[in-house]
Formats: sequence, C-alpha cells, structure tokens
Amino acid sequence: MAGQTRRRGAALEEAILRAAVEELTGSGYAGLTMDKVAARAGTNKNAIYRRWPNRLALGIAAYKQLAKTAPLPDTGELRGDALELLRQANRHWSSPLGAVLRELLAAAGGAAEFLAQLQDQSGDAAAAPWLTVLGRAVARGELAPEVLRPRVATVAVVLLRNEFVVRGVPTAPDDVLVEIVDEVYLPLLRGRRGLGPQGLAGGVPPGQ
Repeated sequence: MAGQTRRRGAALEEAILRAAVEELTGSGYAGLTMDKVAARAGTNKNAIYRRWPNRLALGIAAYKQLAKTAPLPDTGELRGDALELLRQANRHWSSPLGAVLRELLAAAGGAAEFLAQLQDQSGDAAAAPWLTVLGRAVARGELAPEVLRPRVATVAVVLLRNEFVVRGVPTAPDDVLVEIVDEVYLPLLRGRRGLGPQGLAGGVPPGQ
C-alpha cells in the first residue's frame, strides 16, 4: 500500500482511469461505481472526486480511453468516403463498446456539459474526420470550400446517431446509411454556393 499511497499526479490519474476502464468493460456504465473504481485502483474516492465530479464524468473519461480512431477512408470520391465513415460509426455504435456509449448518452440526457465532454469539449474531434474527407472533396473540385464547417460536416453522423439514441435501434440497416448520404448529406453539401451534381458551378440557383 505504501507504493500506492505515494502515487500522485499523472500516475494516480492513469491508475484510476485504468480501473474505470476495466469496470466499464466488465459491467457497463450501470455497474460502474466510485467505490469499485477506488478499490480496483488502490486509492480512495476523494482522489477520484478531485478529478471527476461524478460517476458520469468518470464514465465518459473511461470511454474516451477505450474508443479508438478508425483509419480514414480514401475511396477517391466523396460519396464512397461518406458512406464508409457512416459504416464505421454504425459498426462502432452496434458493438459492445457502442452499447456503453449509448448508456452514457442516455445518462447525459440533455446535459450539454457532459455531451461536450463526450465530444472533446467543442465537438471538433467528432468533426475532424468529416472535415478531412470534405477537404479532399474540395481539393478534387467536387465541393465548394463553404462546406468546411463542423456543423455542416457532421450532419450525416448526427442523423445516424439519432437512429440509435432517439429510435433505439440496435444497428442501422445499410439502406438507411445510403438514404442519409444520398438524400440528405450530398444534396446539402452540393447545394452550397449552387454547385451541381458533379461539383460544377452553375447548378441549382440558391433558394430553389
């Protein structure tokens, strides 16, 4: 115990997060407790509360340790990249780790501060892969630079998230992903500055 009580700073935080990850993967968010994490980490609850004010904040921090970033698709065209990004998200949210994410989202409810923690404060981390994919499309001449805004870039993945969070589906069928991309996302992106179907100027005039 002497070695454990001397831990502080980054070493203690790492031990707590490691314990929280083990509890989260073993029991899900429902089974995560400060007492269990403290016992597994060999510390006391006060040390946890100094870093994370409640169970939800600790659960979110542990989830972020677990979540891995998948390689970005590069199919050579926007539609293929957007579909593969959605398929990656669908596989993640359908997995056991995705079930933990859905528990956390349900626990956070409408608490914007916790959702911000889950999305790396500003949501920029969630938008980053989509902005990269859109940036490639802009460089190829498929889209106008005006699409490079986080709120625009993430429309497709937000619609997919709603399938899980609002509708409560265990997984989204692939035809739903295709519908999101073909009927909502691509028309939205190509409508910026009146771009036509191939990304060429002189498409549908604004407002029509």
